[in-house]
Amino acid sequence: MIGHDTLRRISCHLHRLMRDRSALAIVEFAAAMPFILVTMLSATELTNFTIVRMRVGQTALQIADNASRMGKVSLTGNPQVTETDINDLLTGADMQAQNLNLYTRGRVIVSSLEPTANPNTAGTFKIRWQRCRGLKSSTSSWGVQGATNLNGMGPTGQVVTTPDDTGVMFVEVFYDYQPLFTSGLVPHPTIHEFASMIVRDSRDYVGPTSGVGANGGIYNVEAAAVHACDQFTTN
Repeated sequence: MIGHDTLRRISCHLHRLMRDRSALAIVEFAAAMPFILVTMLSATELTNFTIVRMRVGQTALQIADNASRMGKVSLTGNPQVTETDINDLLTGADMQAQNLNLYTRGRVIVSSLEPTANPNTAGTFKIRWQRCRGLKSSTSSWGVQGATNLNGMGPTGQVVTTPDDTGVMFVEVFYDYQPLFTSGLVPHPTIHEFASMIVRDSRDYVGPTSGVGANGGIYNVEAAAVHACDQFTTN
């Protein structure tokens, strides 16, 4: 049988234990740690995703701007776009994107959007030429080379068109986001950004009138590599 004194000592120890708060903070922190950790990881992943998406969008804009300015001066007519110009354009995009590994994880699509006629009474447009680079298997969301009778390029509410006497350089960039922790924390692992710029100066849109690539809008007297959109390369 337990004596009265023993019961009293046990009772005193229990009361002291119940009043002891020395480890309460540690217990509360341990209980909250999973929530804090998930919150921190999610915030870090979403911040990184936002930064990468912004960089991809800026890359698309820069490509469109550079494409709108390219062209080799011709003594016999308007400036001519060459395959070398386009190759330089795409190489420069990779240099601008730096450590994104743009052509390993993504794909750049450059389209020349033009009116189907001048004057364009039907209000329709065509893609005279289109060039691509990158290993990602993606096609333009709004038309491929040779497409006609388009109402423009771009998503609903942001459709891009062009005046009768000029063209637009429309650029799409597809990019597979590389997560820091897990892609389950971001809304869409594949980033798709687009941008467009109206051609800044006069341009020879038709291209050579005979031979390989006749009327395709692009000259290739230097026999440079052609980055057609059915090819998947990084250079």
